[in-house]
Amino acid sequence: MNQLEALRQWTTVVADTGDFRQLDAFKPQDATTNPSLILKAVQKSDYRPLLDEVLARHRGAPLDQVIDRLLVRFGCEILSIIPGRVSTEVDARLSFDTSATIARAERIVALYRAEGIDTQKRLLIKVASTWEGIEAARVLEQKGIHTNLTLLFSFAQAVACGAAGVKLISPFVGRIYDWYKKSAGAGWVEADNAGANDPGVKSVRQIHDYYKRHGIATEVMGASFRNTGQIAALAGCDLLTISPDLLAELANRPDSDAPLIRALDPQAAQGRDIPGVTYDEAGFRFALNEDAMATEKLAEGIRAFAADAVKLEKLMTEASS
Repeated sequence: MNQLEALRQWTTVVADTGDFRQLDAFKPQDATTNPSLILKAVQKSDYRPLLDEVLARHRGAPLDQVIDRLLVRFGCEILSIIPGRVSTEVDARLSFDTSATIARAERIVALYRAEGIDTQKRLLIKVASTWEGIEAARVLEQKGIHTNLTLLFSFAQAVACGAAGVKLISPFVGRIYDWYKKSAGAGWVEADNAGANDPGVKSVRQIHDYYKRHGIATEVMGASFRNTGQIAALAGCDLLTISPDLLAELANRPDSDAPLIRALDPQAAQGRDIPGVTYDEAGFRFALNEDAMATEKLAEGIRAFAADAVKLEKLMTEASS
C-alpha cells in the first residue's frame, strides 16, 4: 500500500487541477477547478483545441457567457473521467454581490444541465467565503444547487457557512501556513510548525471538530497544500483536494516507509467540550476583521482569481480575433 491508498481509508481524495489528462493516474473521487487552474490549462497545447472549439461554437456571444461555457466544457471532460463531483467557480469579481453570484451560479448550472449532467449529484458551485458569498450559497442550497465555499481562512467563515447549510467548505491550509511563515520572518522554525503544529492544519482541525461536535452536515475539504506533511496531518478529514504533483508524491511513497495514521476522528470530536457559536452580519465582519491573516488572505485570493479571470478574458479575446 502506498500513502495515497492509505489516505483513502479515511478521506475522500479530490484532484485540484484543470489538467484533466492527469486524472486517470490517480483515480480521484472528485475534482476541483478555479480560474487560475483553467487559465494554466488552456495555455497548454493539449487543451488549446477545447478553447478553439468553444470560441468557434459561441462566436459573437458576450465574453462572460463564453467563459462560463469554457468552464463547463472543462467540467464535463472532468466528469467523464471521475465518478464524483466537479467544482466550478463563479467569477471572483462577483464576490461582494449576492444577487449577481446567484444569477451566475444558476447560469452555470443550466449549462451543465443542457449537457445532461445531474447537477445535484455531480456539481458544486464554488463561491468565495465573503458574507455576500455565503448568503448567495444559502439561497442556492435552498434551490437545490450545492455549493463549495472557497477562499476560507477563518473559523468565523466556517461557522457562517455551516449555519447557511452549504454543502462543502474548502479551508486553505497552505495559504494560512504561508501567511504565518512570512509574518514570523527569521523567527520561523520549520520543525516547530510542521505536522499537527502547522497553523493551516490547526485551523482545519478546529473547524472539523466544531462541525462534528455540533452535528453540522457541511463537508470539510482541506485545500491548498504545500507539502505531504500537511496532508498526512489531516488524514481523516472528510475530503482533501490535492495537486497532481503531491498526489504523485503520495502514490510513489510506500506507506510502510512512513505509515499514515488517522489524525482527525469525528467520533472523538463529538465527545469534546466545544461551545457553539453564532454570527450575525456585524459579528461576522468584526470577527473576520479581528483575524489579520484571514482578512489579508481572503482579499489577496479574490484579487488573484479576479486577475486570472481578466487574463483568461484577454487570452480568449486575442484567440477569437
